[in-house]
Amino acid sequence: MCTAISFKNKDFYFGRNLDYEFSYGENIVFMPRKFNLKYSTLKNSSVHYAMMGVAHIFDNYPLFYDGFNEHGLAVAGLNFVNNAYFFKNKEDKLNVAQYELIPFILTNYKSIDELEKDLPDLNITDTPFNDKFKPSQLHYLISDKNRCIVLEQMKDGLHIYENDTGCLTNNPPFNIQRFLLNMYQGVSNENKESSFSKNLKLEQYSRGMGGISLPGDLSSPSRFIKVVFTKENSIVNSDDENESVSQFFHILNSVEQQRGCCKLDDNKYEITIYSSCYNVDKKICYYKTYDNFQINAIKMEMDKLDTDSLITYEMIDKMNINHQN
Repeated sequence: MCTAISFKNKDFYFGRNLDYEFSYGENIVFMPRKFNLKYSTLKNSSVHYAMMGVAHIFDNYPLFYDGFNEHGLAVAGLNFVNNAYFFKNKEDKLNVAQYELIPFILTNYKSIDELEKDLPDLNITDTPFNDKFKPSQLHYLISDKNRCIVLEQMKDGLHIYENDTGCLTNNPPFNIQRFLLNMYQGVSNENKESSFSKNLKLEQYSRGMGGISLPGDLSSPSRFIKVVFTKENSIVNSDDENESVSQFFHILNSVEQQRGCCKLDDNKYEITIYSSCYNVDKKICYYKTYDNFQINAIKMEMDKLDTDSLITYEMIDKMNINHQN
């Protein structure tokens, strides 16, 4: 299960929680413009836009979970189990394997406006990466500083939704997630006068009672409601980068998963393995992991844009506690 958001202060930020029961060994990966990006059907590309994000590298191929490119477009893939559907190659279609989709988008398009011109021709295929890595059942949050959309391919075809919330979790499909917000119109960040009864005087005995009925469980519909509410009511007092990044992670923290609270059938537990925050304008990747709350930052190396080799930064997963005495 996962949660992704886009967020604007002075700059445009994008990122996500990746929630799962184990790690594949993710790293921060920079793909420069001349890296030879191989495709299953399309012609290989060694001249493309540079991108950066979180990926697992297998045989020098980056399997990206999320990322952004040098022009300000960002994408995250989130679990969409039993709803995502990928087809065989189709004639006269832009056939892109599921594992290729994030790098395909980020190395070829500068904006959503540019991308959406090709989306009617897109066919996400079920071609596996190899015998170990089968197609992942995902849907996608795609954003730039001006627009945000959700991309879902299901059995009945490709669905593209404008996303005015800038948020996405897992199931159900986005149009249902968005509709469920209607059930929480009475939720507020302020205490309100009681409308329960005209005859009964009820006491406001605590702060925060305007948020009563806001979901607090870890299911994806509840996380969607909670993160949208948190983001919509989030306040950043200045354009300061540290404050903006801190607030972004606080929004994601509102729906993080703690070990022990989401038990799976095989006695494993789903946790928030990592949280990412990209300042897409400044081209900085921030991240923290479940065992390391410290925010770490990696800049896209602009002097290496025209190189041809992946640059990999291992995620720091060990807590560094600052002992003050």
